[in-house]
Amino acid sequence: MSSELQTEAVAPPLTLSLQPIGASVSLRDQAYAMLRQAIADADIYRTHEEIRLDERVLSESLGVSRTPVREAMTLLEQEGFLRMVPRRGIYIVRKSKREIVEMIQMWAALESMAARLATLHATDEEIARLRHMFDNFRDATPAEHIAEYSDANIAFHQAIVELSKSQIILDTIKNIFIHVRAIRRMTISQSDRASRSIVDHLRIIEALEQRDTELAERLTRQHSLDLAAFVEANCDFLD
Repeated sequence: MSSELQTEAVAPPLTLSLQPIGASVSLRDQAYAMLRQAIADADIYRTHEEIRLDERVLSESLGVSRTPVREAMTLLEQEGFLRMVPRRGIYIVRKSKREIVEMIQMWAALESMAARLATLHATDEEIARLRHMFDNFRDATPAEHIAEYSDANIAFHQAIVELSKSQIILDTIKNIFIHVRAIRRMTISQSDRASRSIVDHLRIIEALEQRDTELAERLTRQHSLDLAAFVEANCDFLD
């Protein structure tokens, strides 16, 4: 059989977790927000196969016509989250290992600056909430509750960015977050990273509580750079 007649094998369309949307905001904007969040929540690095979406299924899940869904997907394509291939379908974009490493390095730069700003602008109460994120793991190791700890880990890093009170950092980091979040979730259970992670987090919190600007910045940057180094050394499945 000639190569022209062979069909490339791809995974069946991914079913995203979606709910019907209302009409208080434009349907396109709501569809965009919900699709973007659903992609962020999906395990997009679980397989080597391309992850295809079904426009009809998305439309039915959201309870709207295909037009706002198509418009939302156009925005997501412009932001680099989707890839539309004529006569083939719509695919979620995944990054290569090199791209992921570079994104984590960028995250390290932005989050460490956020930590620096947090020592200057966050209130004592806001910083104290970071410590409470790990209350459920005081009497158990993170590895015993890896799914819950993974969520707390991701929330912790997002919270530090928010404590910076810098809208520019928040806007710049939001698109990086989807891919970095997926990799953090995937790698947290490997090589006892969860236990080492919580030690790093508590040291960062202490630096923030003490308003030690230089230390908070340095610890936060190194924490993410350690993740970049781990991905570089161990995540060949990304290529």
